[in-house]
Amino acid sequence: MAELQLKSHRFRQEREGDWRKLESLLNKIERKGGLRRIPYQDLLALPVLYRSTLSSLSVARAMSLDRALTDYLEGLCVRAYFFVYGPRTTLLGRVRRFFLDQWSAAVRGLWRETLVAGLLTLLGVAAGYWLTHTEPDWFYAFIPKDLANGRDPAASAQALRDTLYDTEAVKQPLTLFAAFLFTHNAQIAIFAFALGFALCVPTAMLMIYNGLMLGAFLAVFAAKGLGFEAGGWLMIHGVTELFAVTLAGAAGFRIGWSVVFPGRRARLEAAAEAGRHGATVMVGVVVMLMVAGALEGVGRQLITDDLARYAIALASALAWAVFYYVPWRKLRVRR
Repeated sequence: MAELQLKSHRFRQEREGDWRKLESLLNKIERKGGLRRIPYQDLLALPVLYRSTLSSLSVARAMSLDRALTDYLEGLCVRAYFFVYGPRTTLLGRVRRFFLDQWSAAVRGLWRETLVAGLLTLLGVAAGYWLTHTEPDWFYAFIPKDLANGRDPAASAQALRDTLYDTEAVKQPLTLFAAFLFTHNAQIAIFAFALGFALCVPTAMLMIYNGLMLGAFLAVFAAKGLGFEAGGWLMIHGVTELFAVTLAGAAGFRIGWSVVFPGRRARLEAAAEAGRHGATVMVGVVVMLMVAGALEGVGRQLITDDLARYAIALASALAWAVFYYVPWRKLRVRR
């Protein structure tokens, strides 16, 4: 017993200086609320002292030194671990990093898939417009009659005009139709992402179908000379909403493409990696749909001037383009 106490005493004498330095440094960091306000030389010393103390703990355990010393070293190492290897930012910092860096970087990484999803949607718009313009009955193949609620090829020009400017006579039906469009696009976004694993086929079909509905709707109004007005009514929120759906489709395409062409990785591994990438994008898609809902529920109902509607649509398109495709992180590093 006396020999063990002597070993413990000598062990303390040889190494206690580093422990005390580490303890003092940790106390300073905790008092000042983190690493940002700590001098540079102390930041450099922290990992060195941590490794030294960790080594002391390992030796103390191997030599079966007294319990009090082992407990002290364990507590010191745990405290130091969270500053050396723990998260460097607060929750607010993590949220800020996601919205300013990770979200936009994930979207930029899907630019090819986004282009494909966008082209398929435009193809659907063109096909839906042409088919409905050529044969109006095609409208009912893309939009159910009960959901059209009078905004169909049989409606008069005045009735269609009234729906665009939210008159009291059609306020409730217009609100219901707007809610349907939002719900429909949200469902398309979720399914386009979730079904991407099926070799991209369901995602591609959803992108085309969404475009067919939009094209058919525009064709009905254009046939009565209201194409420009209908475009403003839709685009004030549609730019954000359709872009969100396109990004969801792009995320689905990434998963499906990874399943078909996994490269040197196992298919499951490739699909999981693509799913994680897509999940980051989908968090942003939810935010975009919320923004679209605000524009739809407030802006479109209060703003009835066509040029103002198009101005908001253009501003939202530019805002999303700058947010996603300007690499802000690299610009900040260069500065």
